[in-house]
Amino acid sequence: MMSEDLHTRFRQAVDRVNSYTKPLPADFLLKLYAYYRIANKDYSHPGSKKPLINAFKANALIQARNVTPEGAMQAYIDLVQRELPKE
Repeated sequence: MMSEDLHTRFRQAVDRVNSYTKPLPADFLLKLYAYYRIANKDYSHPGSKKPLINAFKANALIQARNVTPEGAMQAYIDLVQRELPKE
């Protein structure tokens, strides 16, 4: 049951970020990116056409490499609750 609750809260946090309309800091977005990819067990290479952006994304993934998918979900939720301003 806890896993279902975690998945639900994770989806709600993702929806909140996706519906946010104001600009967000790049470091915040990179952390979210890494946690989202790990939470969804997406271990493919970053797919940007710009090498610099790929490097930043890869670095974010490397920094979060020891996080489990469930841990990444919880970290994503915590980061959104702590850092994303209310609209």
